Amino acid sequence: MFGQEGCRLRLEWGGEGIAALGGRCAVLVVVDVLSFTTATDVVVARGGSVRPVRWVDRERAVRPVDPSWSLRPSSLVGVPAGVELELPSPNGATLCAMAADTGSIVLAACLRNARAVAGAALSLTGGGPIGVVPAGERWGIDVNSPRTAAFGPLRPAVEDLLGAGAVVSSLLDHGSASVEAGMAAEAYRRTSVADAVAGCVSGRELIAAGHAADVALACEVDVSTAVPRLVDGVLRPT
Repeated sequence: MFGQEGCRLRLEWGGEGIAALGGRCAVLVVVDVLSFTTATDVVVARGGSVRPVRWVDRERAVRPVDPSWSLRPSSLVGVPAGVELELPSPNGATLCAMAADTGSIVLAACLRNARAVAGAALSLTGGGPIGVVPAGERWGIDVNSPRTAAFGPLRPAVEDLLGAGAVVSSLLDHGSASVEAGMAAEAYRRTSVADAVAGCVSGRELIAAGHAADVALACEVDVSTAVPRLVDGVLRPT
């Protein structure tokens, strides 16, 4: 039941969503608009690659050659081709690493590359189901604290609902959607994405911290054809 059997297009949230859909879906699409999958799209579109690092392993991550590179998408717009960047995050990176263990093909999507990822997912499924997993956030995580390790309850995030809905919206003509997936697509189609992302809690938090450029990059819809696919633990161009 919780795997949304009988539907080709499925959607469930966070790590619990990976557990529910992983292995049951030919492809899993992870969505973390603010900011992991947007950062990944920026790097992969420039010919680089990203190794997602689970949040609990972040202290062991290799520091980037350029200390200005970070999870902030705007810091990555000048990344040269060929760079492999390790990016820890409590949401998108952790979910990609979890999804690698399910046996499903794993793709990373955001608003910038939603249509491209949807098309790739369709071609990779072999007719099987596609699971879209919006990351959401976790209460109790302080990304600025090296001591934060425990994950609190899931907080569904507006930006990830819209990013997931953008992916599903491009697939609705290619199979039945679960109620969860269909509602995400409907929300995306009826929403002013830029206004919603800038006005939601996650967007407001980043803008207040001086990161409006990151929110603006994340709000750009279908400007990228990059399709990051997880292969041997690294998100590379498909």
